[in-house]
Amino acid sequence: MIAQYILEEVIFEQANTFRNKKTGIKRLVDFNYLLKSHLITVITGVRRSGKSTLMRQIAPNYTQYHYVNFDDERLEGFEIKDFRVLMILLQKKSDSKIIFLDEIQLIDGWERFVRRLFEEEYKIYLTGSNSKLLSSELATHLVGRYQKIELYPFSFKEYLLFRKVDCTELNTKTQAKILSCTDAYLINGGFPEYLLLNDKEYLKHTYNDIIYRDLIVRFRIRNSKSFKQLSNYLFSNFAKETSYNGLRKTLNIASPSTVSEYLMFLEQAYLCFELYKFDFSLKKQITYNKKVYVIDNGLRNIVAFKNSNDTGRLLENLVFIELKRRKKDIFFYKTKENYEVDFLLHENPIQLIQVTFSMYDPNTAKREKRALFSAMKELSVNKALIITYNEQDTISENGFTINSIPVWKWLLQLE
Repeated sequence: MIAQYILEEVIFEQANTFRNKKTGIKRLVDFNYLLKSHLITVITGVRRSGKSTLMRQIAPNYTQYHYVNFDDERLEGFEIKDFRVLMILLQKKSDSKIIFLDEIQLIDGWERFVRRLFEEEYKIYLTGSNSKLLSSELATHLVGRYQKIELYPFSFKEYLLFRKVDCTELNTKTQAKILSCTDAYLINGGFPEYLLLNDKEYLKHTYNDIIYRDLIVRFRIRNSKSFKQLSNYLFSNFAKETSYNGLRKTLNIASPSTVSEYLMFLEQAYLCFELYKFDFSLKKQITYNKKVYVIDNGLRNIVAFKNSNDTGRLLENLVFIELKRRKKDIFFYKTKENYEVDFLLHENPIQLIQVTFSMYDPNTAKREKRALFSAMKELSVNKALIITYNEQDTISENGFTINSIPVWKWLLQLE
């Protein structure tokens, strides 16, 4: 239990810090929808993706509000019974019914407190750095009472805003700037504060904080060495097909189920994402090898050793994260002839996407087209897409059409 005088001091200092926090680049979310909705707004995403800054961007829409950040060492030992004292202290300062609660998942039993506030007609904004916040706690106690925003590091559109590139007129000069930004974004990713500071140590600290504080400590992972080795290995070998048993053998981990559990933890913290092979049989989807992608290219290049052969996989990873940002239902696909299509979007109609840095090499062009034409025939789809670094073309064959497009146009949704 926290002493009342300490709690009062903390929330007073936090409120001042929050109000003085820079609002940064305005994130491309629907602010009007958030403000009009009476539901609890849950903002989740990887640590340091800008969740608190997004709340700071929302806050000026209210004349008065409350703010508490639970990721504060002075609040260590905060218990559910402390919420009563907290509300007395907040209401002492203001009778506002707008409340922002940062990293709320750090407090056991938080969901019952939030439900009570909701029933008392508070407008509530929550942040959390673990997707578990959206599963067991919310599904059990707050079902039907919340809306979620999964916040990723800067999208390419947001990156261009950060770099002050105006895309309203796509002349030669603007396209040159966009290509230059594409090069930087492909390597450096989109963590807002890293782009501001240009300090690689910042990303290293962010990664280690997630591994140790958010995962090893929170989930009481005993074999922390194996867990970190797995994470580092996946960051080095991202966008490659793998299996739980293969990872077990490579890293000498106790069992495939342990590998599966470790991957689940990494995904809950938004560090890594498993991609399943598409199959009309759910059993085959589950048992087949997976591909693993990572949250951000900049973070990946800090964690893992990179080489000149990584460019294509960095492009593929960038496309995957953008598809996640667009809330697509994503798989990879293997044809009967064992040709691979990078991404299949489970929509009506199905969308097929291949990612390759360049189609100039005849062998590369042949391989990518062969996989897509084969998949289109099997799935009865007549159109497909190839995303390249900066090439555009249309290929037609026997009633099937493949459009290739530069990644920057696709990211800006100029298809």
